[in-house]
Amino acid sequence: MSMHASTQSTEPAAGAIDLRRDRASGTGVARRDRYDMATIALHWAIAILVVTLLCTGWYMVGVPKLTPARGFWYNLHKSLGIVTAGLIVILIARRSFRSAPALPATMAGWERRAAHANHLAFYVLMVLSTAAGYVTSSFSRFGPKLFGIPLPHWGWDDVAQRTQYANAHRVITWIFAVLIVVHVAAALKHLLVDRDGIVARMLPGR
Repeated sequence: MSMHASTQSTEPAAGAIDLRRDRASGTGVARRDRYDMATIALHWAIAILVVTLLCTGWYMVGVPKLTPARGFWYNLHKSLGIVTAGLIVILIARRSFRSAPALPATMAGWERRAAHANHLAFYVLMVLSTAAGYVTSSFSRFGPKLFGIPLPHWGWDDVAQRTQYANAHRVITWIFAVLIVVHVAAALKHLLVDRDGIVARMLPGR
């Protein structure tokens, strides 16, 4: 009788085992409450690429025109943008068929709505920014390229059209950059102030 009671008291439930393992890995979040590894990998790959695109986009406009250096940076920017667009399409497709982990019950209603709106705006702006950049290249004699490989050219060499779409690309990108700052600030709040495990959902773990 005493042996049976002892066994029951020392064997945790399956859910507790998962949580214990996650706490041992330093996240404190159960595996069922985090994103799957493929989504996590896509998230961080896109994040790195987006930051790289912002940096190259800011830098390349200051490079002297009609120089090999300018051509290199513009082609790199275009190529990374196309790669990012492909990853974004995959991420949106995955999110369409796989629901996100539930948010903590401690989150206020306005925070939940803000988080949803922010993510939706991210997806819309990423698609619009990429499309505007691609069309901008299409109205240039150089055309869009993927690491030197010419891609379908949807326009012709037209300064007015190119300027129009380039301005749209620039405005969308600035709005996107502001949302990134808001997103990072919210993540830091959850990590350092709320400590509710929101950030850990998007971190690799066992």
